[in-house]
Amino acid sequence: MSSNNAAQIENTAPTEPEPVASFSKDGHAMKRSWKDSIHQQRGELAHMLREPLSQLAEHCAPVWGDCDALDAVLTEHFSSIPHCTTLYCVGMNGIQICNNVGPDGVVRGHVGGDRSQRPYMQEAVPIWGFLLSDAYIGQNGHRPTLTALQVVCRDSRVVGYLGAAFDLRDLPVTSALYEEPGDWRQVKGDPAIRRTVFQQSRVESPMDHNLEPALSILEELLTERGVFQCQIHFSSSLATIWTLDDPLRYRILDHETLSDPDICLIYPSHPYPSDAAIAPGEISRILNAMQALRLTDPTIYLRMASINIFNGMVSLTFSCDGSHYMPHDEFLAKDISFWF
Repeated sequence: MSSNNAAQIENTAPTEPEPVASFSKDGHAMKRSWKDSIHQQRGELAHMLREPLSQLAEHCAPVWGDCDALDAVLTEHFSSIPHCTTLYCVGMNGIQICNNVGPDGVVRGHVGGDRSQRPYMQEAVPIWGFLLSDAYIGQNGHRPTLTALQVVCRDSRVVGYLGAAFDLRDLPVTSALYEEPGDWRQVKGDPAIRRTVFQQSRVESPMDHNLEPALSILEELLTERGVFQCQIHFSSSLATIWTLDDPLRYRILDHETLSDPDICLIYPSHPYPSDAAIAPGEISRILNAMQALRLTDPTIYLRMASINIFNGMVSLTFSCDGSHYMPHDEFLAKDISFWF
C-alpha cells in the first residue's frame, strides 16, 4: 500500500480459492464454520466475476483518460457484469476519472471523486489483477456491499482500476449454510457486573419458591408437547418457548403460568422428534442440574439457561454475567463441585 492509500498490486503467486475442509485430531471431518462458508461463497463469486471484468477492462484501456468515452464503454457493457449495481474507473491515486454507471445509465457528478480512503482501496490487489474486496457498509445505502477491482493496463503499464460495486442483497447465495459448532464456548459478560459479583447475593424470585413444579411443567412441554427450545429466566420468573407446530413465534410463560400444570392442556401431545440430539430421558437430568446451579450458592448462581433439543446444546448465564454454551452430555458430566 502506498502513502496515498490507493489499492496496490500485491506480488503474490496467483491462486484460486479452494473450499475449506477442517479435520479433527482423529482425522474426522469437522462441521463447516461460518468462515468456511464465507470462503466458499467468495470463491464462487470471484469465479463468476473475474472474466467479465477482465474483458471490460480491455475495452476501457484504449479510451483511458477520456471521461465521455469511458462512460459510453461502461454503459454499453454494463449488462455483461452480473448482479452489478455501479461501474466506474479510478486512477492509481484512487481519484475517479469517469462518472458512475448504473442499470439506468450514466449517473453524473462523480468525476473527481476521491475513493482512495474507501475500504476496498486499502486492500492489496493480487498480481493477477483482480480483487474481490471484503464486505463493508456502503456510504449511500448503508447496507452490506462489496467491490471488485480489475486492473486496467495500457501499453503494458498499469494505469488504474475498473471498479464494480455489488449490493449483497443482489448476489446469489450458493454456499451451504454453516452448522453451529458443538464445542464448549465460554463468553465473558459485563465487566461492571463481574467486579461487583461478590458484593451481591441472590434474591429469591417467585419462580425460586416454586421451582420444582415449574421445571416439571417445562419437562412435560419439552418431552411430550412439541417444545424444542426453552429459555428459562430464573431471576425474572419466566420461560420463553418455541414449538414444532409454530417454530417462528415464541411464547412467554410467566410465573403464574409455570405454577399451573393446566397449561399443558393447551399444547397438544407431540411425538418426541427422532432426530433430536437430546434423548427425552435426559431432559429431567438437565433441568435438575440447572435447579442445583440456581440454588446451591448465594453468590454465584444461575440467572438464565436454555435447552435446544436439536443442536443438543445448553446455555448457562451466571450472576457474574459469564455465559457458557456447551453440549448437553458434557454439561451432565460435570457435577456441582466443578462449578463452585
